[in-house]
Amino acid sequence: MNGKKSSKRAPTISDVAREAGVSRAQAARALGGYGAVSEAVMARVEAASAILNYRPNQLARSMNTGRSQTLGLVVGDIENPYFSLALRGISDFARGEGYDVITINTDEKVETERDAVRVLMDKRVDGLIVVPCDSRQTDHLRQVLEEGQVVTLFDREVEGLGIDAITASFVSATREAIGKLLALGHRRIAYLTTMPDYSSYRQGALLSVSPVAQRIKGLEQAYAEAGLLYDSDLVKFNAMGPQKVSAIIKELLNMHEPATAIVASDNLIAMAVLKECRRCHLRIPRDLSLLMYDDFPWTELVDPPLTVVAQPVYEMGQEVARRTIAGIRGQKLGPVPQFEANLIERESFGRPRRCKD
Repeated sequence: MNGKKSSKRAPTISDVAREAGVSRAQAARALGGYGAVSEAVMARVEAASAILNYRPNQLARSMNTGRSQTLGLVVGDIENPYFSLALRGISDFARGEGYDVITINTDEKVETERDAVRVLMDKRVDGLIVVPCDSRQTDHLRQVLEEGQVVTLFDREVEGLGIDAITASFVSATREAIGKLLALGHRRIAYLTTMPDYSSYRQGALLSVSPVAQRIKGLEQAYAEAGLLYDSDLVKFNAMGPQKVSAIIKELLNMHEPATAIVASDNLIAMAVLKECRRCHLRIPRDLSLLMYDDFPWTELVDPPLTVVAQPVYEMGQEVARRTIAGIRGQKLGPVPQFEANLIERESFGRPRRCKD
């Protein structure tokens, strides 16, 4: 290897036309998928393209057809396996329909989300799938909708936008899970979330992330049905990373009335909780009960296997891609399907050590 560029140039559309024995315009229409082209010409152009290993210029093609055959996906945390599984569902469906997916991570920051949307618009994506960081700060989404862009939301709803949102309902499954913890004697049940924009929570407060709002609603309903009042100080925000989770766990266990159960809003928080429990020689569920949202193979492999609230993430990813592509094609679909989360009971629930029945 001498580091020199190869002198062999990539084949052009003119080369394909020459090989096929047709005009450049005919070759361009055949490869671009626009205009009238006979079956015979199409076959000759496709054969010539294969012989020359021709790769079409997607930018030029999008200028001719008005379509880039790409979807833009804006997610909050691609490190989270939840979003990775959703991306798999989105990509699998999109690929089957002839679309590629460009993904941008926002770290749950609204400014980064705004930049991501603009970058994808500049790349002329045909449609956007967005996991909005904050349901209250959506001017950038309203703007692209006014520009005629197809936008579909995933995981979180935004009132007033008038667009489809593919989400799961968590209230019922959460109420069921918390009810079981209460029946075991737990009264101090903490909820941990990565949601960054609250330092404290008070019952009934409006939250900017709809899944979190639903989960806390289900938790509070379970307490109310048991004739109990939930201590809002047990809701902990900003649980980002093992160090932060470790500090929160220490705080919860050092309260005058310590937490006896933890609800982890995602699997990354749950793993950080497990790590901290191991460090502190705490055993689940003997010393602390644990509930996690979302289900992955590893949750059955740890000791004990974790009780989880699961949702059909892959299928939800496929559905959001289906509705986005339908919108691009001007197709009308029926009502948005309702995806329900469900409780999967395993072995991470137990009676609190200092049960105060």
